[in-house]
Amino acid sequence: MATAYWDSPEGEGETGQTSFWKAGHTPTLIAAFLYFDLAFMVWVLLGPLAPSISKTLGLTPAEKGLMVAVPTLAGAILRVVNGLLVDRIGCKQAGAISQVIVILGLFTAWFLGVNSFGGTLALGVILGFAGASFAIALPLASRWYPAEHQGKAMGLAGMGNSGTVLASLFAPLLAKAFGWNAVLGLACIPLTIVFVIYMLMAKNAPNAPAPKKLVDYFHPLKSADAWWLMGFYAVTFGGFVGLAASLPIYFTDQFGLTPVVAGYCTAGCVFAGSLVRPMGGALADRIGGVKALMMVYIMAALALAGVAYAPTLFSALGFFVAAMLALGVGNGSVFQLVPQRFAQEIGVMTGLVGMAGGIGGFYLASSLGIAKQFTGSFAPGFLIFAGLALVAFLGISLVRARWRATWTGAARI
Repeated sequence: MATAYWDSPEGEGETGQTSFWKAGHTPTLIAAFLYFDLAFMVWVLLGPLAPSISKTLGLTPAEKGLMVAVPTLAGAILRVVNGLLVDRIGCKQAGAISQVIVILGLFTAWFLGVNSFGGTLALGVILGFAGASFAIALPLASRWYPAEHQGKAMGLAGMGNSGTVLASLFAPLLAKAFGWNAVLGLACIPLTIVFVIYMLMAKNAPNAPAPKKLVDYFHPLKSADAWWLMGFYAVTFGGFVGLAASLPIYFTDQFGLTPVVAGYCTAGCVFAGSLVRPMGGALADRIGGVKALMMVYIMAALALAGVAYAPTLFSALGFFVAAMLALGVGNGSVFQLVPQRFAQEIGVMTGLVGMAGGIGGFYLASSLGIAKQFTGSFAPGFLIFAGLALVAFLGISLVRARWRATWTGAARI
């Protein structure tokens, strides 16, 4: 068994520096990644299936937007619950409970069938438990690593958001072959396999904080820093997951693509954002999370504004890839900062920050559907979110001097 960083004073060294692969527990890091990856796959499952579902159920653009947005909102709320469970019963146990709920929910939906718009919303709430995995997988990995490796550890575990690529690639193909309802049942197979692997490999870190009173879990909200971090993540992760859920609808409605081709286009965009998340954490470790986020918000704002006026499929793809690259780096950068400021409340802060990200995704996905229904164009939704990215840039510019002056730790801010 790998030895945790805190178990070996000799591994710490004089400066607190140690090799990343010797600093923590690699099997747990792998288990956290796999859990997060498959959870994200099913969290956004309604997005790639949306063109097929809407055709069957006759949904309006606003209903399609709400359908793909509900899992992000449910996941946002449930992340707070999971954050509490992580600090109360442990990361591994909380993850096991969440996985069982998702598997049983998908199996029930497949067995009974989803035959109405209300049914899709109910399924979206169940899939929210998968989105809430964020508040479990990240502290499961993070607690094994010291401050100077937080960006890489959080980035590698958080790279599980690449599961959205799997959903975009395979869900439309399986829906075409077997019907979209069958995809719900088929998803239970890899989820069950990963659940077994998770139970065998994951281990709670030995430095978990002692359980607190319920009211103490919300103590971080008294700090303005918590609200700033939540706001920053609402833009980076909210943009990422909101686009991941909405792009299949955008590509089919805007350019008349088939669901399968729209899935391929979505997968390419999402893969870009997923791939760079650990790079974002590593970049933040190197130059500081604040500087990384300042670059992220400018690039994201420009790319989203470009999408609003993209005349062709290829230009839209280029802008979406640029936006996803920026947002992916931003996701890793935010979570390089969180453990430095809230190391003792990492479980609940992961839940709170993740909740804000989910709310941002709910807003973007639902606003795009509303914009399409009432204006006939997705452009207003993209432009408003680009404006939010600029607001986030101004916010990080305001707090950077104070954070660098008042935060202490081995990592760069």
